[in-house]
Amino acid sequence: MLLAANILIVDDEQAIADLIEVYLKNENYNVFKFYTGRDALACIEKERLDLAILDVMLPDIDGFSICKQIRERYNFPVIMLTAKEEEIDKINGLALGADDYVTKPFRPLELIARVKAQLRRFTRYNSAEPGKEEHIIAFSGLVLDMDTHECTLDEKKLSLTPTEFSILWVLCSNRGKIVSSEELFREIWKDKYFTGSNNTVMVHIRHLREKMHESAEHPKYIKTVWGVGYKIEK
Repeated sequence: MLLAANILIVDDEQAIADLIEVYLKNENYNVFKFYTGRDALACIEKERLDLAILDVMLPDIDGFSICKQIRERYNFPVIMLTAKEEEIDKINGLALGADDYVTKPFRPLELIARVKAQLRRFTRYNSAEPGKEEHIIAFSGLVLDMDTHECTLDEKKLSLTPTEFSILWVLCSNRGKIVSSEELFREIWKDKYFTGSNNTVMVHIRHLREKMHESAEHPKYIKTVWGVGYKIEK
């Protein structure tokens, strides 16, 4: 029997945190709920977590800082909650390693759907389930292992988030073909493509390139086909 996923919630608005907890527990998830960043960080040190839901605005440590600290040691998915609608806040969160963001006010069922999507992707790339597709991609010094969720470049391990790994896996699986931003968004986020989705894809591509020590101007691996999408040569 599979163990129920452990999910961290941190939001200083108690009513929102409590509401999310109710919906998550209705899906049989184990919930660790906190109203301050410090308590959340203490939990991260002690518990095995599968996903974190972080509010950006907290009374002590902001959600961006918590996300950054998580990414220094862990690769489980992170969903940011923000009351702000400015695109820069979303971009900042994604650049720090967040996998998704939800703007308040939000529909609880939409948040739960995003949680399930992130957990499915994380579980998929961290389990050795039999299937017809290849589980290892290796070329030009780049190696991706779906079973262990590990990626190495020139024999050096890259610390990728589940979303970054997914993007790289899709691009590598389609070597020689152009993958549009819309195709990437639908494949990775399992959601409808909308205004702003392209920015989401661009931020993750940029962060992925940084980790691979690539430049957008002279990339070895991920090449931009302007107005179309992205491509990795064979």
